[in-house]
Amino acid sequence: MLGLIVAGEAVYALPYHVARYFRPSMLELFDMTATELGAAQGVYGIVAMLAYLPGGALADRFPARTLMASSLWVTAIGGLYLATFPGYFEAMLVWAFFGISTVLLFWAALIRAARDWGGDDEQGRAYGILDAGRGFLAAALSSIGVLIFALAFPDGYGVATFDEKTSALRIVIYGYTGVTAAAGFFVWFALPATQPHTVSASTTVVMRGLSRVMRLPVVWMQALIVFSAYVAYKGFDNYTLYAVQGWGMDEVEAAQIATLGTWVRPFAALGAGLMGDRLGVSRMLILCFVLLLISHLVFALTTPGGGGAAWLLLGNVVVTCAAMFGLRGLYFALFGEAKVPIAVTGAAVGVVSIIGYTPDIFVTLVAGILVDATPGIEGHQHFFWFLSGFAVLGLVTSGAMLRTTAQRQTPALRSTTT
Repeated sequence: MLGLIVAGEAVYALPYHVARYFRPSMLELFDMTATELGAAQGVYGIVAMLAYLPGGALADRFPARTLMASSLWVTAIGGLYLATFPGYFEAMLVWAFFGISTVLLFWAALIRAARDWGGDDEQGRAYGILDAGRGFLAAALSSIGVLIFALAFPDGYGVATFDEKTSALRIVIYGYTGVTAAAGFFVWFALPATQPHTVSASTTVVMRGLSRVMRLPVVWMQALIVFSAYVAYKGFDNYTLYAVQGWGMDEVEAAQIATLGTWVRPFAALGAGLMGDRLGVSRMLILCFVLLLISHLVFALTTPGGGGAAWLLLGNVVVTCAAMFGLRGLYFALFGEAKVPIAVTGAAVGVVSIIGYTPDIFVTLVAGILVDATPGIEGHQHFFWFLSGFAVLGLVTSGAMLRTTAQRQTPALRSTTT
């Protein structure tokens, strides 16, 4: 599991962490608007959407070690180019490249390997440990990155020169690139060189399994749950810009707030996973979506002001992250609750992911459009209303999933190898 944890977070450091924790600085140093950066990240989502299904087929046919190590090394190459601070068009190409390297080769292999590790009876524990471990690593990496960034400005970010800011961010990107490449070597030696536990790996069998998975209603409900939860996760990319433009913080303080929220992730993911095994995954999803909705509404209705306002920001970020990362530690455990056979996990991951992760395409773009169109706190409040709507969707779908799994067991898929 340690190999899965290290790989599972390191591979996403470059496409996600830099734009999340250093977003205001990226807009300044890459000379982009919020809309342009959101659009560049949206290209990642488009490419990823096209890669999920073939990635699932690869995960059912090839060893996780080969796919995941290759993904990490290829992603690190993209990091070297990102450190040159490319323009808008080139940045779109970089994120398209990341979409191929981190999804086609990696994502389904990670989820399948985690499910194999957990077995049928402890899916919540398996995915909870995976996301808790990934969360701990993400928090550690972001804390180190923010510390290095802050140390580059002993007199404060506001008085630093453009060259000093550029140098500091470039060091951070190189650091993430080095971690990504090193994780590839770690995974290569940590994971066994074994084939997936599938009786047959022929293309015909894989497509037959995909067809049967797509006929399961619970798979489509799970896709909507992942979709709703992932909208919130992508929305978190905008929090540093929200802290700067809405609450008057500088870029270093905003990065520190986001990093503090990230430290909630390991505890929320593990706690939600363990509680999901005891109380039911669907019940825990409902609780998390309720908390998420409340936290989004607080930001949508709040106008910063007064000495205690910073505590409101900090406290609500913690609540948001507890709910958001609790969801991330739970939603793939639904495969076990819905009794989807392990033999077609790769295909099921592909179907769920192609829908569930489409927020990669539009959430940061919508955020950019809203905050560019209405500068200041008002544009960000509009964005939190947008996020609240998807929290409602997730809550309703989780309720439907609870009723479905309580009333009947998912019809078992017959062997896909007949």
